[in-house]
Amino acid sequence: MIEKTAVTGREHWTTKKTPDGDVKLFLWEKFVGSPDGKPAVLFVHGSSMASQPTFDLKVPGRPHSSVMDWFSERGFVCWCVDMEGYGRSDKHRDIYCDIANGADDLKAATDHIAATRGVSSFLTYGISSGALRAALFAERHPERVARLALDAFVWTGAGAPTLEQRRKKLPEFLASKRRPIDRAFVHSIFNRDHPDCADKATVEAFADAILALDDSMPNGTYIDMCSRLPVCDPARITVPTAILRGQFDGIASMQDLIDFFVRLPSPDKQFSVMHGISHASFQQKNYLMVYAILHAWFTQPDPVYTSDGH
Repeated sequence: MIEKTAVTGREHWTTKKTPDGDVKLFLWEKFVGSPDGKPAVLFVHGSSMASQPTFDLKVPGRPHSSVMDWFSERGFVCWCVDMEGYGRSDKHRDIYCDIANGADDLKAATDHIAATRGVSSFLTYGISSGALRAALFAERHPERVARLALDAFVWTGAGAPTLEQRRKKLPEFLASKRRPIDRAFVHSIFNRDHPDCADKATVEAFADAILALDDSMPNGTYIDMCSRLPVCDPARITVPTAILRGQFDGIASMQDLIDFFVRLPSPDKQFSVMHGISHASFQQKNYLMVYAILHAWFTQPDPVYTSDGH
């Protein structure tokens, strides 16, 4: 059911306690009407952009460009959070902001949402290093993840051409906590795998939104993905899990993802290959296909178990 009422957006702030002191994290919530009693979607961003440019992007002439609006109109309450070091969240600690730190941020964010809205379990979507953060969060806190969707995910990194090229710059990433970004860098995200998967207006709007918040990004997730994979264990991810893989995505090979998929213990799992998609799924020409796959996964009825528990 599509709700026609205007979508409401509300900003939230929470504090993550660390040995170095408090870290302020920015959260963004969207819903139609009231957020009460609605299934909650938690969107987790990747290495090179904050949450709102990824999940609440507005592009003139591109209907439903904001995935948060699209899901809000279909009866969900949607949340995203800027990881430490990104966007509007604190950037003062002299750390790499790696994937494990991002999983800590998700713990702090869901603590806040539980205290504020009474939500205890989330339909959780992560993209790229955000998928790694989401997977590690589900491994640590399965009770907080009702269903998990991992997009542009990577397990061991075997056969990933993008990571093969990125590893050549590993000494640079290790030498500095942050790396500069600019418009050319954003363009490179869309040109490296298959240059015709996204339209120019969307890429430029995405770049505008990213660069309005950040001129540099933490190096931690790049270091993890270049030198420390795997960072999560599929055997320990017990929640229902969907793997979404773009046809042209250079981050993970198909075999790497299949090897991960078969090790997931839950029989409630799916693997989707997305036609005409490279890496940044929600900014591709086929973005509505991604929404449909994700919506079907998040609204799938719970399984009926046999008398022996299967």
